[in-house]
Amino acid sequence: MAVAGANRVVRIGGATASFSDTALSVPQLLAGGRLDYLIFDYLAEGSMGIFGRMQAADPQAGYGTDFLTVHVGPYLHEIAAQGLKVVANAGGVNPAGLAAALERMIGEADLSLTVAYVDGDDLRPCIEELRAAGHRDMFTGAPFPENVISANAYLGAFPIAAALAKGADIVVTGRVVDSAVVLGPLIHEFGWRPSDFDLLAAGTLAGHLLECGAQITGGTFTDWRDVPDWANIGFPIGECQADGSVVITKPEGTGGLVSIGTVAEQLLYEVSDPADYIVADVRCDFSNVKLEQIGKDRVRVTGARGRPPTDSYKVCVTFDGGWRCIAYQPIIGEDAVEKAKRQGEALFARARALLRSRNMPDFSLTDMVMIGGEASFGAHRQQVETRELICKLVADHPDAQGAQIFAREQWAGISGMSVGTSINLATNVLPMTGIFLFLLDKRTVTARVTFDGATEEVPVPPGVPSGARAPASRASLPAPADPGDVPVDLVQLAWARSGDKGQLFNVAVIARHPKYLPYLDTALSPDTVSEWYRHFGPGDEAPRVDRYAAPGFHALNFVIHDALVGGINASTRLDPAAKGMAQMLLRFPIPVPAALAVELGGTPPSGKGN
Repeated sequence: MAVAGANRVVRIGGATASFSDTALSVPQLLAGGRLDYLIFDYLAEGSMGIFGRMQAADPQAGYGTDFLTVHVGPYLHEIAAQGLKVVANAGGVNPAGLAAALERMIGEADLSLTVAYVDGDDLRPCIEELRAAGHRDMFTGAPFPENVISANAYLGAFPIAAALAKGADIVVTGRVVDSAVVLGPLIHEFGWRPSDFDLLAAGTLAGHLLECGAQITGGTFTDWRDVPDWANIGFPIGECQADGSVVITKPEGTGGLVSIGTVAEQLLYEVSDPADYIVADVRCDFSNVKLEQIGKDRVRVTGARGRPPTDSYKVCVTFDGGWRCIAYQPIIGEDAVEKAKRQGEALFARARALLRSRNMPDFSLTDMVMIGGEASFGAHRQQVETRELICKLVADHPDAQGAQIFAREQWAGISGMSVGTSINLATNVLPMTGIFLFLLDKRTVTARVTFDGATEEVPVPPGVPSGARAPASRASLPAPADPGDVPVDLVQLAWARSGDKGQLFNVAVIARHPKYLPYLDTALSPDTVSEWYRHFGPGDEAPRVDRYAAPGFHALNFVIHDALVGGINASTRLDPAAKGMAQMLLRFPIPVPAALAVELGGTPPSGKGN
């Protein structure tokens, strides 16, 4: 394990936020990054099911092929010439297969790069034992599923550090915590120990900031007009030091933006309680992190704190959930919403009659989503009348044949139902993938590293019982607003970012200036936010909302429960990834003193329409 001097800087470039991310990032970072490490995050709950289905069709598959053909394979000579190391969770459900393919490619290129892979996360051999143990979903309480596609524990960073200590130039893994692809190199470079909780939390934060690629350099930023040159947006570089501090920047001459706002948005992305962010190696407290703009496109991040890790791993199981037909029907003309609703109901009824005539079961779910009528905004929609929209029709069935019946029948709308129905933009029948999440005792999982033909187990500290949690860091209850206050849009006072996590979503609200936080704190109670998102609640109920504070950078974080039924793979909503949920909050009225309202001017900093 390398131990660096106190002033040494380890430069880590974050190249991908998903397995399908841009081909731009790697050549850009190699040309201008002056890197020690290049890291890739390929995996998410949804992608594990994709890789599992790939391997079911071909036992040699199940990993991210773009790693070989797009992101790393074409640049092996440059990676070798620069002497940088690569860490990626691109192994999916078959890291050994990816490592073997990569080694063949390296041999064909006549290079001497070495490869290690981390596994032990794949729990498919233990499925019947896990089912018999009675595990239930940690969010919904659902029983253990049948027809499992993949089952993986989220391993930590120490196996990656062990692989680097053996001399590996490229480390590929199966399912690890997203931030582990950065924390592993930092453990290796700085000699951090399992008991260095503050440092492990700081390294986890660096990983959390870097692993979503351009999301921290201006991608998906609230003030999108302030972000130059999306076409050549710069990918992030973390300048990491042994004390846990990191400076976030990007290659010179690239587009994008690194500011307190872009970094703060990514810091709270999908975090839930920022004072108790739990990963495999440590429990993190990000609530008092400090962000400093220390130069153009340079933000210094300090102040993460850590506590002992829990005694369990998070496990993600994906399973076959039947079949889904999705049809997109353009509806044009007066009363478009009303016409689309009647047509959808008629098509579902007709398809149900066909199912009954063939003695087939009913659809397990049907739904209509009106795209273009601001249905996602609920009671806060601005348009009174919509004269064109796309009606998304969803029909789920246990069998592919049942979904195909609806796929065929929905075409009849163009000639036998609503006036203004145009040619269907797309109709797909696809297998449904469900997600099941639970916690598993770390002692039942063995992490392994394979390097140079030898496999070794990597011991992991057992952690402490997960019941010994610190109290949730909830924000104080809001005080009543002054009767003389004037309402302004939230976007004039704050940045906001949202993202999904299973069947819930997070919305972060970060004050643009510390003096704005008390007004946000007053107006944004759990009850008022719940009411704002009422149309996403179960049935006729408003969703349950938890509220947390991050005073270090003047922010609030909201968790909206049970608003994405089925999660990212199965939700029928227009935005199952919850990328736009924060956008729906930007016009929330925040009462402020009249003088401040005049100072703000009434126009958001980046203009109306954010």
